[in-house]
Amino acid sequence: MNYSQVQTNLFARWAPPVSADPPPSRQRRALSTTAGASRPPSGRSLPSSLRLDTSPLRITRSLGIAIGVTGKGSNMSKSILITGCSSGIGYDAAHGLKARGWRVFASCRQQADCDRLRDEGLETVLIDYADEASIKKGLDRVLNATGGRLEALFNNGAFACPGAVEDLPRDALREIFEANLFGWHDLTRRVIPIMRKQGEGRIVNCSSVLGFVAAPWRGAYNSTKFALEGLTDTLRVEMRDTPICVSLIEPGPITTKFRLNAIPHFEKWVDWEASARADQYRNTLMKRLYKESKPDRFELPPSAVTKKLIHALESPRPRARYYVTVPTHLMGVARRVLPTSGLDWLLSKG
Repeated sequence: MNYSQVQTNLFARWAPPVSADPPPSRQRRALSTTAGASRPPSGRSLPSSLRLDTSPLRITRSLGIAIGVTGKGSNMSKSILITGCSSGIGYDAAHGLKARGWRVFASCRQQADCDRLRDEGLETVLIDYADEASIKKGLDRVLNATGGRLEALFNNGAFACPGAVEDLPRDALREIFEANLFGWHDLTRRVIPIMRKQGEGRIVNCSSVLGFVAAPWRGAYNSTKFALEGLTDTLRVEMRDTPICVSLIEPGPITTKFRLNAIPHFEKWVDWEASARADQYRNTLMKRLYKESKPDRFELPPSAVTKKLIHALESPRPRARYYVTVPTHLMGVARRVLPTSGLDWLLSKG
């Protein structure tokens, strides 16, 4: 065991644990430690050659612990823009991060939703991913409010257009790619120079389990998420020589209005009654879309995504990928161990 390992083991033994929301007693102990207390608890002392430098800077550099980012109220100087906040994942993330001290700018496509969130205490901007002008205007408003800084971006707003691939017209794909991919790319490109200039930044893209396995009847949505994963992976590799960290969150079934919000797009683009698969639509997809049903097995609330987002934003070493829900973990394993024919069979049952 070398010297650095000894230091790390000793620190783990005597230093208070760091958690997302430590109880008051642990917060007090953590405060005394970061203030420079040099004695471990219970009267034990270290040999001078092994005594830890407990200054925040030393701890941050040598052990990778981010001082001041784990407790509520410690992120008051940090700002984040979150898209798709009218409901579901974005809504929960906006309120959850505001409670942790982040300055949150919550964006929605509709002014009525922005007004509602403003009444709930959030700062809001109007951004529609399909409208390039609204992206520029919304980001400009955020930067005017923060003095030109933005520590984090959470790309989240997206929709689905259910239907068999053979029934999806070209314009349906064009519409969904504008909102689910091109708009995300546009906003991200505008944010990168800001983060590069300020010397820090986190970009988190909300993908899906359907970004790495393809479920039937979801071809339009699958394709946007597969493309998003490729674009995000490339960006993460390219940003390795910058202070900008890039992560993906890949949820499975989450309790949201996602299915309900897909109905208008289905009705607009898919002529299911004229499809060769009309009976399959009638017996499967139509029931799933229009009839209220119990939550999916393993479905989790949006707060499960917010928990992963917090780690991606506040950890000194954010992960490249965050799986959320059991199905995402299972599909991640299945994709690696099953032959393509086996995976196809499994997905066809979903």
